Amino acid sequence: MSVSLILTVIGDDRPGLVEQLATTISQYHGNWLESSMSNLSGKFAGIVCVSIAEPQLAALTGALAALPGLRITSEVSRAAATAAGVRRFKLSLVGHDRIGIVREVSQVLARHGINVEDLSTHTASAPMSAELLFHASAELTASSTLDVGRLTSDLENLSNDLMVDITLDDGLAA
Repeated sequence: MSVSLILTVIGDDRPGLVEQLATTISQYHGNWLESSMSNLSGKFAGIVCVSIAEPQLAALTGALAALPGLRITSEVSRAAATAAGVRRFKLSLVGHDRIGIVREVSQVLARHGINVEDLSTHTASAPMSAELLFHASAELTASSTLDVGRLTSDLENLSNDLMVDITLDDGLAA
């Protein structure tokens, strides 16, 4: 029986880190399923989902822990089936960078029982003014009973308070 092994990886960024990780996973017959990796302030940071036969699990986690220059934590997941009636949304946000944007948006989402499935953020200079803009993109899931009108209203109020543009697209298939 296979299980999912979720890895978080961090270390000083250098060439060959992904290859080192991929080789170790392959040596123990792990199947690399999903990942997200970035260079954040000179550090390599990544999340990887690996499918592995349960008898190989201990050996792989031991080998990963022994990799030099990387701090790797692992968590076994025996994911439950996706619930029926789940709605999917995509949220996009752009505005002047300031402290607290993610906190305030995530508070609204939590109040409405929305789960953040994927969140990507970055900052970039505005084309004309060179002011720093904050960009966020999120994939969200919610119950089919979600009051989308109320959520939209709360996000519009927040958008005005934060002086950011927030777009919510509920056209994603479940």
